[in-house]
Amino acid sequence: MASEDKVSRSEAETTPNGGSSEMRKIALVTGITGQDGSYLTEFLLGKGYEVHGLIRRSSNYNTQRINHIYVDPHNVNKARMKLHYADLSDASSLRRWLDVIKPDEVYNLAAQSHVAVSFEIPDYTADVVATGALRLLEAVRSHISDNGRNIKYYQAGSSEMFGSTPPPQSETTPFHPRSPYAASKCAAHWYTVNYREAYGLYACNGILFNHESPRRGENFVTRKITRALGRIKVGLQTKLFLGNIQASRDWGFAGDYVEAMWLMLQQEKPDDYVVATEESHTVEEFLEVSFGYVGLNWRDHVEIDKRYFRPTEVDNLKGDATKAKQVLKWTPKVGFEQLVKMMVDEDLDMAKREKVLVDAGYMDAQQQP
Repeated sequence: MASEDKVSRSEAETTPNGGSSEMRKIALVTGITGQDGSYLTEFLLGKGYEVHGLIRRSSNYNTQRINHIYVDPHNVNKARMKLHYADLSDASSLRRWLDVIKPDEVYNLAAQSHVAVSFEIPDYTADVVATGALRLLEAVRSHISDNGRNIKYYQAGSSEMFGSTPPPQSETTPFHPRSPYAASKCAAHWYTVNYREAYGLYACNGILFNHESPRRGENFVTRKITRALGRIKVGLQTKLFLGNIQASRDWGFAGDYVEAMWLMLQQEKPDDYVVATEESHTVEEFLEVSFGYVGLNWRDHVEIDKRYFRPTEVDNLKGDATKAKQVLKWTPKVGFEQLVKMMVDEDLDMAKREKVLVDAGYMDAQQQP
């Protein structure tokens, strides 16, 4: 029955239901199944929006982060989030859904967003992150030109674009990318600026510094730490292997940052904004706070593995969010230690549930060293 439910769900989602969409704003979100996409969708639904998300076809469902807000589209009075198959590598699908959905706002959050992985698959990273953004911008431009509609566009930038440029980094700080991912984000940034200047698009770049949450992917260093910590605490794991723990980042809560995305599109004129906490912490500090929170010493469990070092490292990122504070009236609500503890609590609960399965013989306890 579960598989039948999944099939009917996906089939229903490929055709949007008009419903009462004319009574509310409509947002189109790429990358809706990611960390930021899920928080942004929650936020927009809370504002009364109808939200349409573009998802890639996969043999495995990857909607875990938005399952809790999913409503079957047959329930037309409650289903204000709808999913459609498309891809940033397929320009025709982007234009088609723009014509069908007719959004008021477009949020481009989709990307191959893992910096280390971008060294392994640079061509794909550039195609999706850089050229993918160009395809979406052109689809928005041509849709506006053909239909005479106004659409506001948000492009997700990254602090990685600053790379080796010394902190603090603001909107006027030169970019010096140190990875294929960062270089691709720089291209997407300048495509967005160009379309704003050349065609008068309402297009904004949000240069977001590192933002984390319990929904962060498990192969990102912060979640890798808290996920392993939970397993270590309940006895399912003993070691955690990391790379450069002296790297320093400006870490905030993803749930706070999606509000800044929305605020950018509510201004009279489009512009670019740095979004950051203006505090910088090393990976070692993250280890100190997280392990200390559960009464453990990280040095007893962490080993440095050079395979996790990158060909070109980014040593220190720290944002200057003065413009966002003054213009958007935005400030982060969740501090560094609160964020770390939030993630540890979630992953400790997950590890406890996992241990029940291990003790019952349903999982192999030796998956991790």
